[in-house]
Amino acid sequence: MSPPLEQRRQALTNIWSGCVLRGQTTASSRQGRCLPCRHTDLRHNSAVQAVLASELQDERGQIAGVGSTIDETDVLELKDLRSSLHARRSPFTFNNNSGGGFVGDKDVVALNAVHYESEDSSGASCPTGVKDEDGACLMLPEYAKRSGPRSSIYWDPKQVTAAIVTCGGLCPGLNDVVQNIVCALEDYGVADDRIFGIKFGLRGFYDRSSKPINLSRHKVDGIHLRGGTLLGTSRGGADVKEIVRRIDLWGVNMLFVVGGNGGNAAANAIQQQCEVSKVLCAVIGVPKSIDNDILLIDRCFGFDTAVEEAQRALLAAKVEASSAYRGLGLVRLMGRSSGYIALNASMASGVVDVCLIPEIKFSEEMLTEYIVKVMDRKGHAVVCVAEGAGQDMMQAKGGTDASGNPILQDIGTYLRDHFKQNIPEVDCKYIDPTYMIRAIPTNTTDRILCKVLGQGAVHGAFAGYTGFTVGLVNTHYVYLPIPVVIQATRTVDPRGRQWNRLRTTINQPDLHADAVAENAFFS
Repeated sequence: MSPPLEQRRQALTNIWSGCVLRGQTTASSRQGRCLPCRHTDLRHNSAVQAVLASELQDERGQIAGVGSTIDETDVLELKDLRSSLHARRSPFTFNNNSGGGFVGDKDVVALNAVHYESEDSSGASCPTGVKDEDGACLMLPEYAKRSGPRSSIYWDPKQVTAAIVTCGGLCPGLNDVVQNIVCALEDYGVADDRIFGIKFGLRGFYDRSSKPINLSRHKVDGIHLRGGTLLGTSRGGADVKEIVRRIDLWGVNMLFVVGGNGGNAAANAIQQQCEVSKVLCAVIGVPKSIDNDILLIDRCFGFDTAVEEAQRALLAAKVEASSAYRGLGLVRLMGRSSGYIALNASMASGVVDVCLIPEIKFSEEMLTEYIVKVMDRKGHAVVCVAEGAGQDMMQAKGGTDASGNPILQDIGTYLRDHFKQNIPEVDCKYIDPTYMIRAIPTNTTDRILCKVLGQGAVHGAFAGYTGFTVGLVNTHYVYLPIPVVIQATRTVDPRGRQWNRLRTTINQPDLHADAVAENAFFS
């Protein structure tokens, strides 16, 4: 039986003190000996801290955060196919997953990292859930299951037939994700002649002119170096019953759907139809959103690349505007319902005077008046506008596109014409880099993110789960039930720190009469 905690702590401290006197500064209470280390301060000695963490356990043999029990009702529930499958050892157990070990089924990640003092704290509008399309706060469990390889798998790799499909608009990183799913499948032992790519989105399941293609490590080698998608993509085309019929006919038992809210909604419908039709197939989503608008997920792949490229357009607008007499640089960026690209590019570039996003209404008169003040002060101005901003001011045509997204009016050309008519002597330079941004390869951070997401999707499939998407939450990778993330669009919180940080940085005032009146009331 181990000695009590305090005795062991004192023993380790005494041994450590003796080690310091002899010029060695790490101790093991279990072995009673000194180990070499560079630092001489116990508080800043990472080796000693590791010993404390591993050896100074409580009397039950547990350390903080390890082995503690979490109620299953506090964890987002994942669907699985385990009752229809047989568990077996992972092919990576022979070397303990290259020495890194495995993720446990009870490993969880907290969905919320911040504990707010009160509802008045910045960003505390929905601290324990997510907001739906009407702004209501939907309560959620506290945790999500951690993504990663399990020591037990539920599919025989030799019997797996996998299909990969990319849906919706282009986004940097599609090729990266496809490549890493293929490589991870082969690492598990899936034969390279049993991995298929579905051409041109979901329609490729039943469009005779777009037959599936075989994918292998060799065939996807180097595709991450170019933009677009090797498989092609399209919007809509989700004849779910026909898709499931083809899945059954072709013997596909793992389907990876790389898409945004629409693509994940399609994946959810396919999973439900598989269940109804008793087709044994794991359906996994990989969240693709250049707008970064998928619920709960910190960052979708392609977003960082988009922000980096978008700021180039803003810097060009700055050069153009500052080089002209009463120059006005106007840049329209992506952001149908969420203004994350416009917000982050504006913050990163350091040249924007006004940022307009879909979440914040603005008045044309107040906007124009403020821009004139900026131009009078420094001779020019730069405005960044997300494509979904200001839709309430224009006559909407209505309707939706093939993915179910509302059809937007062009706020960029609308504002360009408005400024030319209402600002004397203005020289407006209008830039819309949308398609240039969508088509480029990923930057470094997105490339790494794509690798982890692709691998995580395959790990989750082999773990026997289905109907989930893999994403980054509070800097950790997790599995999220698809129905949860498609409930609404993730949007910028008008009361959150991120938006407030930008406004205070560029000194942007409220540009809507209602907001001005509300602030006056609370002040």
